[in-house]
Amino acid sequence: MAYIINLLTFKDTRGTLTVLDQVVNFEIKRLFYIYNVDYSNRGGHRHHETHQAVICIQGSCKIINDDGIKQETFVLDSPEKCLIIRPEDWHIMHDFSTDAILLVLASTAFDPKDYIYEPYNHTL
Repeated sequence: MAYIINLLTFKDTRGTLTVLDQVVNFEIKRLFYIYNVDYSNRGGHRHHETHQAVICIQGSCKIINDDGIKQETFVLDSPEKCLIIRPEDWHIMHDFSTDAILLVLASTAFDPKDYIYEPYNHTL
């Protein structure tokens, strides 16, 4: 099941610095970010191999996660939160704020054969 980790963050009068070093237990092979999302849902899939770390570095969004046993909704509303998504986690990203920027760190390069679009039987 997906889970949230709190990122190491340093704050002082000069601003805030959040550290991503050694946050994930996989080698990062791909980075991308999603922004300017209208009212659409994003995602709607799981993977054969890819692990992901997802951070809403600005604004907020929600992620519905389903590992085939349990469904849970995560709210990413701080750049200090990182959601770890495992390959078996079918997920939908939705309810993006107008200013949201969602950063994704992935363990594999893009491969369309890695995607599984069929939800688990009980998924919304």
